[in-house]
This record gives sequence, structure tokens and C-alpha cells, in this order.
Amino acid sequence: KRQSMDNAKTGLWDVFKSVAASVFGVQSSANRERDFQQQSFVPYLVVGVVFVVALVVSLVLIVSAVLPS
Repeated sequence: KRQSMDNAKTGLWDVFKSVAASVFGVQSSANRERDFQQQSFVPYLVVGVVFVVALVVSLVLIVSAVLPS
């Protein structure tokens, strides 16, 4: 059963959770190993780029709302 779980494709939500955890430095070693066993890194790359852009935009919006102009 463990082998079938390892070979299963990860869903978009799993990719998002892995990217978010790795960005904040709290990725578990089991999830990291699962991520590195996937055949394609493209979903991780796309979600990672979107996540980082959204994070930067949200930080810019928060700072511009807090600081008077």
C-alpha cells in the first residue's frame, strides 16, 4: 500500500501546501521526499512562482496601506 501511495500523483492542493510549507521553511521530510519522487517539477514551479508573486504583491499592498503617502 505504501508503494501505491508514493506513485500516486499529487493534487493541486498538495502541491500548494508543499510550496507554502517550503517557502516558510516548515516542510516535513516525508512530504519533501514525496515531492521529489514526482515525475514532473512543472506544477511545483508554476505554483511556486504564483505563490511568491502573490506574497510579494500582498506585502506591497499591506505596506502601502500602513505607511502614509
